[in-house]
Parts: sequence; structure tokens; C-alpha cells
Amino acid sequence: MSTTDNSFNSGNVAWVLAATCLVWIMTPGVGFLYSGLAQKRHALSLIMLCFLCIPIVSIQWFIWGYSLTFSRTGGPFIGNLQNAFFMNLNWDSGPTPSSEHVSEYIFAIFQCMFAVITPALMIGGAAERVKLLPTIIFIFIWSTIVYDIIASWCWSANGWFTKLGGLDFAGGIPVHISSGAAALAFCFVLGRRHQIDRPHNLINVVIGTVLLWFGWFGFNGGSAVAANNRAIIACIVTNLAASFSGLTWMFMDYIKFNKLRAVSFCSGAVSGLVAITPASGYVAPYAAVVFGIASGILCNLASVMRTRLNIYDDAMDVFTIHGIGGFIGNVLTGIFADKDIVFNGSRDIIKGGAINGNPFQILIQLSG
Repeated sequence: MSTTDNSFNSGNVAWVLAATCLVWIMTPGVGFLYSGLAQKRHALSLIMLCFLCIPIVSIQWFIWGYSLTFSRTGGPFIGNLQNAFFMNLNWDSGPTPSSEHVSEYIFAIFQCMFAVITPALMIGGAAERVKLLPTIIFIFIWSTIVYDIIASWCWSANGWFTKLGGLDFAGGIPVHISSGAAALAFCFVLGRRHQIDRPHNLINVVIGTVLLWFGWFGFNGGSAVAANNRAIIACIVTNLAASFSGLTWMFMDYIKFNKLRAVSFCSGAVSGLVAITPASGYVAPYAAVVFGIASGILCNLASVMRTRLNIYDDAMDVFTIHGIGGFIGNVLTGIFADKDIVFNGSRDIIKGGAINGNPFQILIQLSG
């Protein structure tokens, strides 16, 4: 294993390490958000469940999670154990074309934070109905047989979605759609809560949203895996989408309730962040306006339908915001992905979406 690091500069290293810290803070942010939306007596357990995702998934990622996801000799559906216990990692470059700017060790810890936050998001669907110990065990197993496999499809160099030309810059499918779908399954398996109260602490809801929005700059911007123009674009569109979506959701609720509600803005902002995630490294700033408004409207309507139909009890609207928001972003990526955005020496060359005369990209995105 080579120990030279001349193939990448300190700026790239510093940015990805900083982005790792930003994504780390998102997991406690999810805990604050969920605890504020829950009943008071369940607030601490929700914060702890989200916080415990950090050590549990970090250990899983070290043992075999990273290898199952990103091993260089893995197959189209799942990797192998070549890099179990972080063995045989490369000092010179990461395992994918976009990660060749940094050491594989840096890439591994950065991607660990994505693996950590995904089950934390899922926990919201089972809020107030699970016990600590069995949920911790479930998180370890779920990360192995669900997250690692889907992330391998979408992000490893040999993944079938990657080979097909699928575009998912920062986790629309592996993080958001998978956690949303898992939360929905959780709701059906565990049944309804015995008691449903209003959110007990709106300050926690706002603090959680602030931490998520702040961390999302590392989530999306860091996925460029370099301190370059693409990272800048990713941060710009992230901020715009959240802004437009938050205001859209809030004003839609204003029409119904005749008041501007903090929870409405926070829900909208997170749905905008979710929707722009798969597209953040592929779209121009003007497209972020479409992503924000579309996610704000459609996720709001989905939340209204959930309430009216009352088929399942998704305590934190995880499926509505992350599942449907991720789906919206995934499809819109097929429309607005712009091959001219992928610049600054990146090897991640794309054909673009419908705006580049490639409407077939929408079907590829739907296959994901």
C-alpha cells in the first residue's frame, strides 16, 4: 500500500474532513427534531436512539459495511469483504471516479456518516412504539442487509445503477427513499400509537431543523469529494431548494390555518433538502427553485392525504418527507441534470437529463 499523498491537495482533504463533521452533526439534529415532535415522555428515548446510531453503525461500517458497499472488486448488487475492518484501503485515491481526489480512508469516514444518519431517519416512523435494545440490534442488521446493498447499487463503481448511468449525487435513493420506505414498513408492523398528542417542544423542532440545514452543506457539498466548483454549486442549490420549499409549505398551511407555523416551515425546509440531494451536483441554481417548490407542494399534499386517509401512523411524516421527497428529487434529476455542471476536471461525465436532449434519463432514474 502506497503512503504517498501527492495525487491530491490539502484543500480537498480539509474540505471532505470538514464535510464529515457537518454530516455527523445532522444525526443529533434528527434526534432533536423528532424529540420535539414527540410526546414529552418519549423525547429522551428518541434523542438517544438517533445518537446511538453513531456508534452502532460506525462499528458496523468498520467491520464490513464499507466493504460491502464500496469494495473495488464487488459485484453489481453487493460488494465483498475485501476491505472488512478497513483492510487494503488505498492511501492514493478513493474507490470511485469522483473520490479520486482524496485518500480512501477519508472517503470511508465521510461515507460512514451517510450510513449513520439513514437509520436515524427511519426511527421516526416507529417513534413512541419501540424499545431501546431491540431497536439497536435491528439498526445493525438493517444497515447490513438494506442500506449497504442499496448504496452499493447506486455509488460503487460496479453497481448496476451506476453502470446503467443512474444519477444520485448525495443519497436520494440510499438515504432518503430507503429510510422513508423502511419507516412506512415500521408503521405497518408496529401499528398505531396508543396516544397522539401535539408536538411538545417546538424549540427542539427548530433546533433540529437548523442542525440539519447546517449539516446538509456537508452532506451535499462534501459529496463532490473535492473543494471545487461543483461543491460550490451543490451548496448553492441546497440552500435555495430548502428556502423555496420551506416557504411554500408554510404558506400552503397558512391558507388552511390562517397563521404561519414553525413546524410547517421546518417540514418544508427538510423536504426541499431531501429533494435536491440526488441532484445537487448535477443541476444549475435555477433548477433548485423547481425542486423546492415542487417538493413543498407535493410533500405537503402527501401529508394532508396521510392525515385524511389515516391508513398508517407515521409519527414524524418520515415517508412523506423522505420517501416521497426523495422520489420527487430522483425524477426531477432525470429532467434537470445538466452535463455542463459536471466540470472542473471531474471524471464523473454524464449525458445529462431531458434538458440536454436525453429524456431516457428519467426512465433510468425511475429504475432506481
